Amino acid sequence: MAVLREYRDSQKELGVTTGNDDFEFCHYNGSPYLPDSITHTFLKLARKCGLAGIRLHDVRHTHASLMLKQGIHPKIGQERLGHSRIQVTLDTYSHVAPGLQQAAAARFDDIITVEEKEVKVS
Repeated sequence: MAVLREYRDSQKELGVTTGNDDFEFCHYNGSPYLPDSITHTFLKLARKCGLAGIRLHDVRHTHASLMLKQGIHPKIGQERLGHSRIQVTLDTYSHVAPGLQQAAAARFDDIITVEEKEVKVS
């Protein structure tokens, strides 16, 4: 976010305005980039880094999958990805779910075990 704010501020200093807050990235005259411009730039950068074959959309999927694997609530994922309904997020990333089910069961088992020990000690 800090980098994006800095970019926006530098654009304002240069006098770049779109008259539309929807365009964060634009040409100096304020016209928006073509949608594929960002994608093509990403692909070039990925190739330079030795990551040929990775698309910008793959980064989005990786972000979502890692959030779910870390136990971040799917509602947060839905909001970050801009899905209209949580069901879209859950359906799209169901391949991550088997591991999540096992992790949830283990965490629940840990809670029960701790509570049993607390009750026996009291």
